[in-house]
Amino acid sequence: MTMAVIQRRPYRRRDDLRRVAWALLRPLWRCSPRPLWWWRTLLLRGFGARVGRQVRIYPAARVHQPWNLELGDGCVVARAVTLYALGPIRLGRGVVLSQGCHLCAGSHDHRDPAFPLLRPPIALDDGVWVAAEAFIGPGVTIGAAAVVGARAVVMRDVAAGVVVAGNPARPVALR
Repeated sequence: MTMAVIQRRPYRRRDDLRRVAWALLRPLWRCSPRPLWWWRTLLLRGFGARVGRQVRIYPAARVHQPWNLELGDGCVVARAVTLYALGPIRLGRGVVLSQGCHLCAGSHDHRDPAFPLLRPPIALDDGVWVAAEAFIGPGVTIGAAAVVGARAVVMRDVAAGVVVAGNPARPVALR
């Protein structure tokens, strides 16, 4: 018979309270009209996100734990994008996340029987474009002006100016 291993609390009490408060205010985010970019950036800033100027984030974008989020000037986060910010997610200036992208800054250590929560950061440098429905995994850094093709799965760093595509993502061109 296998004995279950109990994991320590993955979140501090303060984080639990912030997660509950964010969940309660989420309808104000989701129901806001699309042109009210300023309203959604105000909500993000109120929960500790660092948000640059002229950021456009759609109301259908899903943001988890905004206090772990940094959005540079001129970023665009389209509809149905998921920013799963268990760990830090940093988007540089002019980053574009197309519809349905998923940035996942959280995982578990499968080698440890306690299966502890890991929060590796994700960083997208200036001018990165992530095309529709691509997945960016934990701990990935994408260099400036790189492009991630539609539905690509990126689990390793991408150099600046490189276009990647596929599952797993592989370089296909230079920008």
